[in-house]
Amino acid sequence: MIVERSMNPQFLSNTYLVADGEGGPAAFVDAGGPVAPLIAAAELHGVTPTHVLLTHHHHDHVMELPALLARWPDLQVLIHPLEQEFVEGTTGTIAAGETLTLGQLEVRPLHTPGHTAGMLSFLVGEPGAPARGGAATRPGGFTGGGASVFTGDTLFRNSVGGVRAPGHTTYTDLRDSIMGTLMELPADTIIRPGHTDSTTVAEEWNSNPFIRVWRGLDAEGSEPCLALGEPATLILFGDDYDGGHKAWVRWPDGRDDIVPGSQVHRGQTRA
Repeated sequence: MIVERSMNPQFLSNTYLVADGEGGPAAFVDAGGPVAPLIAAAELHGVTPTHVLLTHHHHDHVMELPALLARWPDLQVLIHPLEQEFVEGTTGTIAAGETLTLGQLEVRPLHTPGHTAGMLSFLVGEPGAPARGGAATRPGGFTGGGASVFTGDTLFRNSVGGVRAPGHTTYTDLRDSIMGTLMELPADTIIRPGHTDSTTVAEEWNSNPFIRVWRGLDAEGSEPCLALGEPATLILFGDDYDGGHKAWVRWPDGRDDIVPGSQVHRGQTRA
């Protein structure tokens, strides 16, 4: 599998070019740019892009879509049905349960809501088989050999997505997307997130602070704080992909939330 990445220097958002090998069909995952290096990479590998697969509608993941369409006007630009109205230039939709073929690769969208309602992760690899040991089939049916999952803003290396961005759903959705879908993939699946560096399912299962608490390996915190200007309990204050922090907080009514660490004042309970 060929995977080329370009990262936007301002937003640290990733755009990927994916192909099964030299000279075949290819697809882009997201279009946050800069896409010029990926256009050059497509030409170098002799591949023919056929699709742009959008994980979600946020500006930092779609802003250079016009540049891709200028180079390949016939690209099919697909996004979850819940988000198509927010992105100009889309040509159709794609949802969980559908499959695309890129040469010898299968692309399977996984619905992973939380950061947005229509967030998709794209599982890409050679056609697979049920999981090892006769266990239930994993999402997408891959054994993990050579497979990658492009997770958008759901899961990052050592961090998770927030649920306060435009079009978000809930903390419960985000947790279930990670624990019930992404962490059910085989351990050697490569996670290629929407921002900064890649990781693997195994690495996040063992090291991601949020996942460790969800697994019951580490205890929840109980520190009082002020989050988004309101009293809350700080369950976890973790690192984020941009060098800042991501916070898991619990409101007085028992609801949980994932918010930017910059919006949390530790040790305070009133403005």
